[in-house]
Amino acid sequence: MAELDMTRIPRHIAIIMDGNGRWAAEQGKERSYGHQAGVDTVRRITSECTRLGVKFLTLYTFSTENWKRPEDEISALMGLVLSSLEEDIFMKNNVRFRVIGEIERLPKAVQTKLQETIDHTAQNSAMTMTVALSYSSRWEITKAAKEIADEVKSGNLAVGDITEQTVSSHLATNFMPAPDLLIRTGGELRISNYLLWQIAYTELYFCDTYWPAFTEQDLQKAILSYQNRQRRFGKTEDQVEQENDKG
Repeated sequence: MAELDMTRIPRHIAIIMDGNGRWAAEQGKERSYGHQAGVDTVRRITSECTRLGVKFLTLYTFSTENWKRPEDEISALMGLVLSSLEEDIFMKNNVRFRVIGEIERLPKAVQTKLQETIDHTAQNSAMTMTVALSYSSRWEITKAAKEIADEVKSGNLAVGDITEQTVSSHLATNFMPAPDLLIRTGGELRISNYLLWQIAYTELYFCDTYWPAFTEQDLQKAILSYQNRQRRFGKTEDQVEQENDKG
């Protein structure tokens, strides 16, 4: 913590919360035990992010591909979503809640509770915490392409006027900036169909720690790694240094 530059905290952190099941197996427990412990980590990391001044936190909670998992595990996960939304972590930390994904595929009770939480926290302003539920980046980009095609077909948009901003505005994440830092726990070195458009210039951080064991200190290490890098966005190192000197 003492090494962090508090003036260079990432504005937006995205996290792939991986390793719940493997952590539980190492404890000799069922996978559901790991998912419950993972919810506890969400509470701690959300509080720490607001304390550090992070403005957007986006959590990969349940992917489109996760629907292929055993029905009992899916049911347990949906129950955890409901119970976690009962927590007052949002009001306690002044956090606004949002959700992205194919929400219509979720159980009706979960859909209702999600909307209630969105409405209840709409005026909170310290940080926006977004959960990606029944989400995949390929679904998101395909959906955006269809919407843009419909606008062209209806005559409201010319093909020549389609820009990167056009695509971004049709994505589920159009209310937030691109992530500055993407963290993946659990030791895997892949993106798993998560925010593929948005992370074009995001700094990536992988760690072996399973999500239930991920601590505030682990988060600080990830941020410190981010701060020790130079974000060039296609420019040379000298160009970036000159711009920083002018700034």
